Amino acid sequence: MQRREALATLGAAGLAIGLPLPAPAAPATRKPPRLRAGDRVALVSPAGIYSDPFDFQLVTEAITAMGLVPVPGPHWKDRFGYLAGTDQGRAADINAAFADPAIRAIFAVRGGWGSARALPFLDWKTIAANPKLLVGFSDITALHLAIQARAGFATIHGPTAGSSWTKYSYAAFRDLVFDAKLPLYRNLPGDQDRLVQKEGRFQTLRPGKATGRLLGGNLTVLTSLVGTPWLPDFSGAILFIEDTDEAPYRIDRMLTQLGQAGVLRKVAGVVFGQCTNCKPSDGSTSLFTLGEVLRQHLEPLNVPIYTGAMFGHIDDQFSLPVGCRAEIDADAGTIRLLEAPVA
Repeated sequence: MQRREALATLGAAGLAIGLPLPAPAAPATRKPPRLRAGDRVALVSPAGIYSDPFDFQLVTEAITAMGLVPVPGPHWKDRFGYLAGTDQGRAADINAAFADPAIRAIFAVRGGWGSARALPFLDWKTIAANPKLLVGFSDITALHLAIQARAGFATIHGPTAGSSWTKYSYAAFRDLVFDAKLPLYRNLPGDQDRLVQKEGRFQTLRPGKATGRLLGGNLTVLTSLVGTPWLPDFSGAILFIEDTDEAPYRIDRMLTQLGQAGVLRKVAGVVFGQCTNCKPSDGSTSLFTLGEVLRQHLEPLNVPIYTGAMFGHIDDQFSLPVGCRAEIDADAGTIRLLEAPVA
């Protein structure tokens, strides 16, 4: 099932309607611990189901290859429709991982849809008191942003445990969370057999440099949090967004909502990553292109903006610490981290 089809069933999330929302937690004053060989890390499924035993074996082998000890959550085999168990069950695994002092970090096994449904069931007092790295992207955006709104420590927008973990992606992740380095991210150069490279390119929409904390993730998920208690304040932030399988008119609709909700006018800069397979569904060339949509909504912001950065639904991707300060250079197409996400 495509994410947009699953989003159409949002009414099913009425299971959580009527629950008292947690009071905002005070921002954490401690950073999550850096990872070291031998650390135990939790594997959780906040969203879509991941039931094939062999595929899950590959996940545990990838985590083991990092020198870490995978600890699957009790509910990883559960199934509730297209979700990996009930909202309460998925939240219970996340709560247990944050509460367990033996667990050093938490990896989402996959994305899909469903993380937002679990947010009202999370123990935000315990989460805020126990900063730990949460790792994943796509639908995990809901957890990243909610943690910024409710707990205030850094998390990692990077591959899920079930991603391919290429040499590049793993090196970027290791530099950040094992070694606490401050990398300068720029796209890998293309190696196509052609005079002018097309792969690895970026485009500058507005020149200049900007500094702010990194906030963002998947555009569809981010937009779905507008009007909820789970969206952090974007004042002075560097907004980074990506998506997949969305026609330009849907990107147009979502950016319109972010603009009219006042989110876009608050940011200090924007980096648009990869929008995989974001083409008109009917193949028409008479409609707005993705590039035209981005220019219409982003250029009027008058802040540094570039597109094409290496994050999103791709194999080789940056690991971006959500909530940490960074500097973007829209002319050079770079993101320079200014603080480490780990202690």
